[in-house]
Amino acid sequence: MKDLKTFDHSIRQDLTLQSIQRGKPITFKTTWGLFSPKAIDAGSQMLLDFLEIKETDNCLDMGCGYGILGLSMALWAPEGKTVLVDKDFVAVEYSEKNRQLNNIPNAECFLSNGFDQIPGQQFDIIVSNIPAKVGKEMLYIYLFDALKYLKPGGSFYIVTITGLRMFFKRSFNEVFGHYEKIKQGKVYTVARGIKQG
Repeated sequence: MKDLKTFDHSIRQDLTLQSIQRGKPITFKTTWGLFSPKAIDAGSQMLLDFLEIKETDNCLDMGCGYGILGLSMALWAPEGKTVLVDKDFVAVEYSEKNRQLNNIPNAECFLSNGFDQIPGQQFDIIVSNIPAKVGKEMLYIYLFDALKYLKPGGSFYIVTITGLRMFFKRSFNEVFGHYEKIKQGKVYTVARGIKQG
């Protein structure tokens, strides 16, 4: 058993990340146990780099973690409203902490397992850095729910490991009627579906 006197208690303190997203500085507090606590993960950054967004867009970040996608969207769409949700209460707590830290009034963060706690509103943009291990049933639920919660013409952007791209090509075609691959790298692929009609 490890001697508690030698335990480095500083690892309990929040980590701090500084970022600039499209010219706008943003600071994130993170902690161990959240996804990618030491740096913004390459998949999320790739999605942000290729996201098309207008200042008036209403946005949803599904599985927000500590808020990198959702809070960046809220900064870029100051005339819209951005909702950040996660099924992990620690993630929601840190998203809210980061919302306050960056003084972002047009965002709200709350607990939701997928879409089940989201009020009956529709969004222009929904984004998700989809974990590879949630299972195909849950991935289909995400797709059908995203379609339901998008406004006509709205976009569901995902980033996923490149190994899942063919699954998402098939499933987007089934659910949305089409699939658009935006950027494919060795590790991650960014794609979207647009709600028709």
